[in-house]
Amino acid sequence: MAKRIDPYSALRVPEFRKYLISRFSIIFALNMQSTIVGWKIYEVTRDPLSLGLVGLAELIPALSLALVGGHYVDRHEKRNLLLASVSAYVLCAVSYLLVTSNYALGHFRVDSIAWSMYAIAFAGGIVRAFSGPATFSLMSLVIPRELYPNGTTWSSTAWQSGAVLGPLLGGLMFAWTGVTVTFATVGAFLVMAGLSLLRIPPKPIHYKTTPGETVWTGLTEGIRFVFRTHEILAALSLDLFAVLFGGAVALLPIYADLILHVGPKGLGILRAAPAVGSCITLLVLAHAPLDRKPGLKLLGAVFAFGLSIIIFGLSVNFLLSLFALFLSGIFDGVSVVIRNTILQMKTPDAMRGRVSAVHTMFVGSSNEFGSFESGVTAKWMGTVPAVVFGGCMTLVVVVSTFLISPALRKLHLK
Repeated sequence: MAKRIDPYSALRVPEFRKYLISRFSIIFALNMQSTIVGWKIYEVTRDPLSLGLVGLAELIPALSLALVGGHYVDRHEKRNLLLASVSAYVLCAVSYLLVTSNYALGHFRVDSIAWSMYAIAFAGGIVRAFSGPATFSLMSLVIPRELYPNGTTWSSTAWQSGAVLGPLLGGLMFAWTGVTVTFATVGAFLVMAGLSLLRIPPKPIHYKTTPGETVWTGLTEGIRFVFRTHEILAALSLDLFAVLFGGAVALLPIYADLILHVGPKGLGILRAAPAVGSCITLLVLAHAPLDRKPGLKLLGAVFAFGLSIIIFGLSVNFLLSLFALFLSGIFDGVSVVIRNTILQMKTPDAMRGRVSAVHTMFVGSSNEFGSFESGVTAKWMGTVPAVVFGGCMTLVVVVSTFLISPALRKLHLK
């Protein structure tokens, strides 16, 4: 019989606990901020396409600089890079506060406010190209390798917890206290993340330049590694298209305003629902790891995710919509654990930044591109048909992946 791993083993490592505090604080702050930004830009423009354009503005630099960011992270100290990223996020939060203030709204044209917000989102995308690989790489340096699966689950739990509480508190604070106090809270959590990172000592750099290596070779090695590792490629491809077509979250301000009539408070609750489901799943998986037929479980979970998006799209009842989003988070949690565990277990230390960059190109950036796709299809065919279409396309992607990817069907996590 295999030895049962202590579900709290990674949490017993002091540096990993500091890492989790910083990870939670960053995600909490950024999700809180995105909730406010989504509501404000839709409030200012009343155009669903503007919600997609915010995502696209962040996507362009995050995707374009992903390989550069991953390569740079591999060649430099990770903790200090993440500290620099947190500082840049603070500047973005201050900028959002300025352009959404009552003074700015009263003295500048609507299109000027909107384009200013797109510009700040673009700057945030630049920061993300470096912060994502740095975060992924740092985790492997604060816990032993044998604790990677357990650490991945807790790291994902910290991420999802921030994604739960950030939108919830963001919506409530925005409704009760206004934009200034809400953005000040965003800044406070980013400062907390920086203070926690300062308590982690700088880590060694594992990158070694090989003879004859060019800049292009170094930049693209992560892509070649992912395409050589079929389990990683299949898992990332599945998530890429599932997130791309299942991007209903981008249209939540419209649902909260025109379909469900629940306002910014309801928007915060709706935004938090998927992450609540994911958190519950992740806490369960910390005690019951997915060690049997994880590939089939991954396919089943993404299929169920697509069904939950269809239910949400058709619902005109707040509680049913909330439950559908909650279910989508449960099924997404399974995907997160399997995908991230594959990445941590199969990626060499010297390539973590570059492989994380490829992961960002496949999955992370698909969130923003999915937001853009949702905004375009909502403007073209209407909000409800756009969400239902996305859910149906997710089902098509799962069935196609099952048929053409034996590597994923036979996946084992060791």
